[in-house]
Amino acid sequence: MNHRRVNKRTGAIVGASAAAVAAAAILLPNANASSDTDSSPKSFAPRAAAQLGTTLAGDLGQDAAGWYFDGTSKRLVMNVLDEESAESVRAKGAVAKVVENSMAELKSATRTLTEQASVPGTAWSIDPRTNKVSVLADKTVTGSKMDTLNKAVDGMDGKVTVKRSAGEFKPFDEGDGAADAGAAAGGGAADAGADAGGAADAGAAAGGAEEGGGAADAGAGGDAGAGAGGAEEGGAAAGGAGDGGAGAGGAGAGGAGAGGDAAAGALEGGDAIFGGGSRCSLGFNVDVQGEPAFLTAGHCGNASETWTSDEAGAEAVGTVQDSQFPENDFALVKYDDAAVEAPSSVDLQDGTKQEITQAAEASVGMEVKRSGSTTGTTDGAVTGLDATVNYGNGDIVNGLIQTDVCAEPGDSGGAMFSGDSAVGLTSGGSGDCTAGGETFFAPVTAALEATGAQIGAGGGAGDGGAAAGGAEDGGAADAGAGDAGAADGGAADAGAGDAGAGGAGAADGGAADAGADAGAAAASGGGEAGAQQ
Repeated sequence: MNHRRVNKRTGAIVGASAAAVAAAAILLPNANASSDTDSSPKSFAPRAAAQLGTTLAGDLGQDAAGWYFDGTSKRLVMNVLDEESAESVRAKGAVAKVVENSMAELKSATRTLTEQASVPGTAWSIDPRTNKVSVLADKTVTGSKMDTLNKAVDGMDGKVTVKRSAGEFKPFDEGDGAADAGAAAGGGAADAGADAGGAADAGAAAGGAEEGGGAADAGAGGDAGAGAGGAEEGGAAAGGAGDGGAGAGGAGAGGAGAGGDAAAGALEGGDAIFGGGSRCSLGFNVDVQGEPAFLTAGHCGNASETWTSDEAGAEAVGTVQDSQFPENDFALVKYDDAAVEAPSSVDLQDGTKQEITQAAEASVGMEVKRSGSTTGTTDGAVTGLDATVNYGNGDIVNGLIQTDVCAEPGDSGGAMFSGDSAVGLTSGGSGDCTAGGETFFAPVTAALEATGAQIGAGGGAGDGGAAAGGAEDGGAADAGAGDAGAADGGAADAGAGDAGAGGAGAADGGAADAGADAGAAAASGGGEAGAQQ
């Protein structure tokens, strides 16, 4: 009897509770409507968007289907598979987009393409903006090649799009040699008449540095800053030999010769390097167990074991320690001189530089810049992730970052970055910086992990694996790292180019001696370099 009475009382309580809930439910729709009205998408800085996107993807698990950053609205757009997940996304201030294809399905589609459509001249990547795998076929994909590709995608309707690229996919390792006399690479390479050590021939100084260390040659610009952006391959300062020997940016009398001859290895991201008759670009200086090194493209590392800062091969820089190509496309080159100046910065090819303090994972919509020894600095955005590119001849590279940033032969290995964060190493693509095209980059985070290197050699403070906003396991990014002058979308640090800190082309660690030794003097109108990478 007691047991039955307890049940009756419990039932009464439950019934009362149900009635209360039912009564409350009458009021809830209005309360929810008010909450939804007040809750609107928030604007994010790119770094904060990356952090939140990564966090939400982890929290939602299989219900997340990718995300991207809308640079125009400054909003994070999160793809989800159901409305419940969408509500969680909106509660965090992001835009929720309910889509059809899960990330697992899209990755399965890329595996099918790899197995059934391994056609030279094709590339594909996951595009969260369309919630599909984006396939590109270059101009060489015709006839039976196109038939093979179409057959592979026929069974994946709704998951794959196929577009044509006007150019031809290839690593940027083919060209007609380095710049001819007077044709500076993107405004940043030395005139072809410049010597191996970087001393300009009198009257043909890159950046106005004249032999003898005195006033700049009248025909070369005169003022200290006249040659900003003309940093010579070999580390000579652009504009470092101003009138009366004034340093770049007014650093002071005698500044140009303050450091003696510029060290051959005093190179930054984007600067030219030479090996095996080829020219490539340095990616990022790094630290490997306390020793200086740099990252560049793997197909460059395969071309030569040793690299120099000059076409003639007289100024040795470093030796390849690890080179991965194909499958990946990165190489680690250790400086021959363990005491060499190896600044953690990118040469913007205009007399200024961008300090690099950390590495970041790429995200679709991320605004990026690229520096290379052929075309200087260009910009654009990330358009796809986990890209596979078939360059032909069995050279298939996976896990690349796809962008709309232009590049040309000789830019291979060069730095792609966003603000103070290293993002990618130039691999290859199609088109040029006149017509445009697609360019693919090897992720810096993957190269760092594989080689054990760290970003920040020479003063950088960033963790080699720390993603922007703390997306990587390296931990959250320092609260103010790079923010002090980095505009949304990766604008250069406001402090870059301050007088006395490399502004107007002063060489790192001291400007180059304007009176470089005679053995390094330029032969006027020097010949063409070897094949560009």
